[in-house]
Amino acid sequence: MALTEFELIERFFRRPARSAKLGIGDDAALVVPSPGCELAVSVDMLVSGRHFLADADPESIGHKTLAVNLSDMAAIGATPRWALLAAALPEVDTTWLAAFARGLFSLADEHDVELIGGDTTRGPLTLSVTILGEVPAGRALLRGGAKSGDSIWVSGRLGDAALALAHVQGHVALSAEEFAVCAHALLLPAPRVGLGEKLRGIASAAIDISDGLMGDLGHVLQASGVGAMLELAAIPRGAAVQRVLAGPQRELALRCLLAGGDDYELCFTVPQARESSLGAVARDLGLALARIGSISGATGIVVRDESGRALASLPRSFDHFVP
Repeated sequence: MALTEFELIERFFRRPARSAKLGIGDDAALVVPSPGCELAVSVDMLVSGRHFLADADPESIGHKTLAVNLSDMAAIGATPRWALLAAALPEVDTTWLAAFARGLFSLADEHDVELIGGDTTRGPLTLSVTILGEVPAGRALLRGGAKSGDSIWVSGRLGDAALALAHVQGHVALSAEEFAVCAHALLLPAPRVGLGEKLRGIASAAIDISDGLMGDLGHVLQASGVGAMLELAAIPRGAAVQRVLAGPQRELALRCLLAGGDDYELCFTVPQARESSLGAVARDLGLALARIGSISGATGIVVRDESGRALASLPRSFDHFVP
């Protein structure tokens, strides 16, 4: 016998409330923010065939469904606390749901996030999480604080996820070892929550790289009314991206590195007087941080190649409504 909507929720998603005053099971959840904190709220939607392949491993889908929201919390310097899940499912596949829930809750437990509600319906596979986090009042990382002379930094490395997708789509050929590394970045992104928390009081502006460095850094520049000068050689990348960048498919590698998206690393700006703090942050987290350029008074982005010449054109970042 097929599960009903409420049996589905009860079996796969209901857990006893821990930090919420009232969790799953009523018309709305109740939460009480910590004293002295502001609530940070974000929502993201993932659609099959658009944000993940239809035959993707459901456990990785569960991970990524929450990871993209945790990345938003990281970008604003918030500690994630509670999440709500809305899911449209083409059918009730208990094996798929068990794996999806396993991926979702494994990441939720890692970051002490509680699922406190949501909704389910029948339809094309679509997954949407609303997440709530806390940040000390007045200390959120915003996009509009970058100033001329600030340095620009990114965490981790860029381009692997986009290169994995290019391989799947037949645009580039990766070795089995290269693809395994890049596919891990695509399917199981690591949201930089700890970094976001430690950047409070250090970074002047921040954003997560979901749609590509050019587009997401561009949001910071627009909000701050400044421009940027980037050094291509300083942008961190993996061995596969570097190999393709050095070969005949250089333009494809440039698109992956500068505009590919799905990196879920943080891009942030830092005043010169605070740069010395970043060494301890990187050591504490065991996370590589790279200085990739600086904020300028002019508008727009200039990227200088390995020889110091400005790239004649820059790839355009992902946009859901632009072909």
